[in-house]
Amino acid sequence: MYERAHHPPVPFPVFLRRLGNHFAIVAALLAVSLAVGMFGFHRLAGYSWIDAFLDTAMLLGGMGPMGPDLPDYPAKLFAGFYALYAGLLVLVAAGVLFAPVVHRIMHHLHWREE
Repeated sequence: MYERAHHPPVPFPVFLRRLGNHFAIVAALLAVSLAVGMFGFHRLAGYSWIDAFLDTAMLLGGMGPMGPDLPDYPAKLFAGFYALYAGLLVLVAAGVLFAPVVHRIMHHLHWREE
């Protein structure tokens, strides 16, 4: 997927395409995570779809839940584990988005034209 150290850096349009591919991966991962969170809050906590969206989006954004108190233990367990997952997802998404940029910088710093 990435060029080796002895290869020259890829042209800028190829780099932009690579960056777009990484963005698409993160967007798909966030969309699936949003759908799973909304379904869980709707089903387990009895939230309306808009309240489920709000809580899920706030957790994925790192802000914390907004909705009313959770009704029972399964809903609370889901919310707790989903909050842990959302925090980890933020780190994974940042890594996937920054990987092509960091690789390009490192490649420019270490590549020598011979």
